[in-house]
Amino acid sequence: MAQADPLAPGASAPLVVIDTNIWLDLYIFDEPSARELAAALASGTLRAVCSDATDTELMRVLARPAFVGRAAALGPEPLLAWQALAHRASALRPAPWLCSDADDQKFLDLAYSTSAVALYTKDRALLRLARRARQAGLAIRTP
Repeated sequence: MAQADPLAPGASAPLVVIDTNIWLDLYIFDEPSARELAAALASGTLRAVCSDATDTELMRVLARPAFVGRAAALGPEPLLAWQALAHRASALRPAPWLCSDADDQKFLDLAYSTSAVALYTKDRALLRLARRARQAGLAIRTP
């Protein structure tokens, strides 16, 4: 029996994009402000989506000296949990909004390409685009 495409429009729960800093809040720091988002992801109320580009950035950040010790102490569980939870998207299209920080454009492109309902971030460059993105149905917000 073929599985339904988790990225297909009309799938049960809305798609959301989680930027790297929010991922760290969820899986490394257990940030209280991100716990409601973590619960929604764990329950399936929201579905996270990722791409090769977002995962590459995450791996680069986790390899920084500031995170190596923390990540090692937690073991592979955070990454395994993310891999099991996040749906992978490919064939991304450029978003109609350009981020002033080119490194963050990948999150906008991912959200736009997958028709995500929200992009969770603390990044000011992304948050400045919230009003324009909202007109297209994308909420850019903090957890």
